[in-house]
Amino acid sequence: MARIFVSATTDEIALVSGTAKTVLQVGTPSNQRDPILRWGVFFDGQDVSEEPVQVRLLRQTSSGTMTTLDVKLLDGSLSESPQTIAQYGASAEPTSGDVLDVVEVHPQTGYEKIYPLFQEPVIQGGGRVGIECTSSAAVNVRAKMDLEE
Repeated sequence: MARIFVSATTDEIALVSGTAKTVLQVGTPSNQRDPILRWGVFFDGQDVSEEPVQVRLLRQTSSGTMTTLDVKLLDGSLSESPQTIAQYGASAEPTSGDVLDVVEVHPQTGYEKIYPLFQEPVIQGGGRVGIECTSSAAVNVRAKMDLEE
């Protein structure tokens, strides 16, 4: 790890009631491990009485079918190119593996997890981690994940 900090942030993604959807997936090159520094989801629900959205942070063993997302350097003065890849808005879901975290979030709010130093989950070389949301109502979500390369 070279202390290069990167971020993947989506636009709004529509969730369909009762359907699990990977809203963001990041992957590492085969020879590089990346710790996840933080991740979050932010909803735009209008109904105060809606059930919470189930949000899972998952290791995923396939890439599914999604739209490519540019990974940004958090320090714009660096000349390096990020090696981490990202995609969002699955139209064909990837294969889920281990569940790293699960939370329930009210669809009028958001959730962000910032990991303490040296306690971050690590994406192994050539691995993938995704954020999957399942909502009981039609709602939009934005997702983000910050990593260290």
